[in-house]
Amino acid sequence: MTAIVFPQRQNLVKGVLGRRDFAIISGMVEPGSKVLDLGCGEGELLAWLAEHKNVVARGVEISPAHVQQCIAQGLSVYQGDIDAGLADYPDECFDFVILSQTLQETHRPLEVLHEMLRVGRRVIVAFPNFGHLAMRLSLLATGRAPKSRAFPYEWYNSPNIHFLSVRDFEELAIEEDLVVERRIFLAGNRTIALWPNLRAQVAVYLVRRK
Repeated sequence: MTAIVFPQRQNLVKGVLGRRDFAIISGMVEPGSKVLDLGCGEGELLAWLAEHKNVVARGVEISPAHVQQCIAQGLSVYQGDIDAGLADYPDECFDFVILSQTLQETHRPLEVLHEMLRVGRRVIVAFPNFGHLAMRLSLLATGRAPKSRAFPYEWYNSPNIHFLSVRDFEELAIEEDLVVERRIFLAGNRTIALWPNLRAQVAVYLVRRK
């Protein structure tokens, strides 16, 4: 396969390595696999995976401006709303389907997860942990919608619609009879293992159907 040459390579690599969840996700993706990135933004992760892991990269993004930026980089990305489903894709047509930092922004997160599991053999989900200690203390101290350094939004302009925690996702995985192949928890740039529901700021899961 002919390698794709992406513009501003250093900026792309810096963007991926600067987001620890991106670095972890890239480590979960197998070389040469078929990858669908939902809510792919400007395509930083997709571009890195295509260049460094030789994946067959596809993306879905709701922002027309971001779609144009992806196309300008040579990425195959189309404009679409993932809440509307993935009807254009047949069952298990991707090896990995990725949803990073977007699940909590969807209107129907369970339906989105079901569609990801339908079209992908494995699913990678990264999300902010709203059970984090800072969020709990913010609500306790102020009596207002919690804010933190990572999530500085007011209640009326936050992109986050659903507020899930590590424990919420663990219980969902049991209810949906999912196999959790890997779970990685981040506090800043560090991975942690102890008390993740209280200490983790971001959780990254690799799951599949039984």
